[in-house]
Formats: sequence, structure tokens, C-alpha cells
Amino acid sequence: MTSHNSDRNHRTERIHRSRFRLWRKLARSRDGAAAIEFAILAIPYFLIIFAIIETFVAFAAEQLVTNAVNTLGRQLRTGQITYQMSRPATDMDVAKFRKAFCAEVSIMIQCSESEIATPSKLYIDARSFPNFAAIPKTIPRVSTAAFADIDPTSFKFTPGGPDTVNMLRAYYRWQVITDLVRPYITTIRPADGSMPSDFLIVATTAFQNEKYP
Repeated sequence: MTSHNSDRNHRTERIHRSRFRLWRKLARSRDGAAAIEFAILAIPYFLIIFAIIETFVAFAAEQLVTNAVNTLGRQLRTGQITYQMSRPATDMDVAKFRKAFCAEVSIMIQCSESEIATPSKLYIDARSFPNFAAIPKTIPRVSTAAFADIDPTSFKFTPGGPDTVNMLRAYYRWQVITDLVRPYITTIRPADGSMPSDFLIVATTAFQNEKYP
């Protein structure tokens, strides 16, 4: 009886030792550690990568809008584009001007016919002023609150003729997908105060028209 109990105790002790060695071996093993660590870090890693890529693309779109403003502003300044001057070859109304602007940014920004007729993303403000000091320096907003949306009701298309002082400003709501920072640092937000899903691209040029005939 004693011998039987002793054998059983030895077997139990060997099992415990085997289990202990197995756990110790598993604790020292590094097999699969890299895969586990990557799985833990993959989500924040790819979020950062996508945010960097999207920020780069948004910056490229911002430069594209700026170039379009400069190009069409130069055409207004030199008389290649005129407004209500009874010149069929160069006169443009707001719809034609918006089409010309959309053609300049079409490589990245597409304007539908409804967008050209009724702006929801792309806004254009072209006006003449008595002097450069009268040109607005701030973005018109719906209220004076810390966070408020832009106010497009003041936007017009009334550029002046020869030797007039003009401002051309374009606004575009660029859709944000993975940019986690920009929505929190912008003060342009929807009317309901919710966090925006886009950020506002703004490009401005001010100039005095040439004394074209």
C-alpha cells in the first residue's frame, strides 16, 4: 500500500514538474511575439499613415485651389474675363465663371451641374471695392461665436472693369476621412455645433485691374 502511494506521489510530482517546465519554456519562448505586437499596434499605425497621406492630398488640393484663384484673378485683371461689359467674347456670368474655375481644379475636384448651379462645397466671391483697405480680411461667418460656419449670403460675383480694385476668393469644403487633428483645430463648424467632417480651403487674391481697352 505504501509502495503504491509512493509511486502515485512520484507520478504526480513528475507531472507537476513537467507542467512547470512547459510553462517556463512558454514564458521564455518568443515565437509569434512580433505578430502579436503588430496586431496590437496595427490600428494606430495605419491610422497615422492614412492621416499623413490624407493631409498631403488635402495640401495638394489647397495648392490647386490657390493656383485656380491666381489664374482666374489674372484673367480678370487683364480683361480676358469681364463682367457686364457687353463683350460677348470675354463676358462671363457667375455660372460661366464657376465652370471655368471648376475646369482649373478638375484634376482633383469635380463639380457637378447641381454644384455649379447651387453651391454646397465650392463658393466663389468676386467683388470690386473702392480701395484695397476696404477689402475684407476675415472670413464671413454666421455668428460671432467661437465655433461657427461660414456665411455665404454675402458672396457675390460683381468684378469691376478697367482700373478697379478687386478681390477674388474661393472656398472649398474638403472632405476629411482619417485626419484626426484638423477637425479639432478648425473654428469653422456646422450650424449645429457638431464636429465637422471637412475642413475649409480658402484662397484669396486682391488686385487692381489693368487699364485695358
